[in-house]
Amino acid sequence: QDKTVNVIVPNAFPDFLRWMPGSKDVLLYDHYKEFADKLISEAEIICCLDFNALSRIDAMADAVKAAKGKKILIDHHLYPEEFCDITISHPNISSTSELVFRLICRMGYFNEITKAGAECIYTGMMTDTGGFTYNSNNREIYFIISELLSKGIDKDDIYRKVYNTYSEGRLRLMGYVLSQMKVYPDYHAALISLTRNEQGRFDYIRGDSEGFVNIPLSIKDVVFSCFLREDTEKPMIKVSLRSVGTFPCNQLAAEFFNGGGHLNASGGEFYGTMDEAKKVLERALEKFKPLLNAKG
Repeated sequence: QDKTVNVIVPNAFPDFLRWMPGSKDVLLYDHYKEFADKLISEAEIICCLDFNALSRIDAMADAVKAAKGKKILIDHHLYPEEFCDITISHPNISSTSELVFRLICRMGYFNEITKAGAECIYTGMMTDTGGFTYNSNNREIYFIISELLSKGIDKDDIYRKVYNTYSEGRLRLMGYVLSQMKVYPDYHAALISLTRNEQGRFDYIRGDSEGFVNIPLSIKDVVFSCFLREDTEKPMIKVSLRSVGTFPCNQLAAEFFNGGGHLNASGGEFYGTMDEAKKVLERALEKFKPLLNAKG
């Protein structure tokens, strides 16, 4: 109340989130750097949500680091860096959106949550758990969902808006990526990949490959999936990892791809060619073979 709030993100978010309440007011840092820098430098409080290191916000990092306002980190990723005055980090929580809901309630403001706010919180919880298919066995999650439903949200409609409004191009891209998929039966693993040239062929836009990494997990006996995608702006390969059961994606990401994350959902980066990245993955599979076979 009585506060001017601005939401700033490093770059464009996927089209399938543009329906969300307030999305038109989100400021894209890479489009409006000078204005965003001014807002950040003048802010009394800076809430850093859903990232555990300044490097995760790309070009915004310098502005946030230099800002004089109090900084509060609210996040659920492992090993947060110390760059905020207050750090609220709970890796056991399924999503930062869930953590935000808990904080709002702890501060006594549940009644202030609007339907629009509840829609945003639910969307964050849903997308960060793959539609509640991983990191989502805590029964308190479903109590929170019931509380959000009391605000009048339509969770079925939210699901449709996020997952069932894709473009024709995305579906054709998905078909192509899956046709190139490689399965490693001895490791209960699968690999999908997407080069920069392939993205160009399908008129790729940000968000088109969202969720692709989860698809190979629907194959019987596959417990680990890797998606390698060449970045369209930087000379690097984005690495997305998913697993089922207790296979530690985060350990593999940290050891082989300079990354990290959660047990069943992690990511990293690789600086090199696609072929080199695939070879690194195969070395990782060999090292983690006992764990992969134990979960097969």
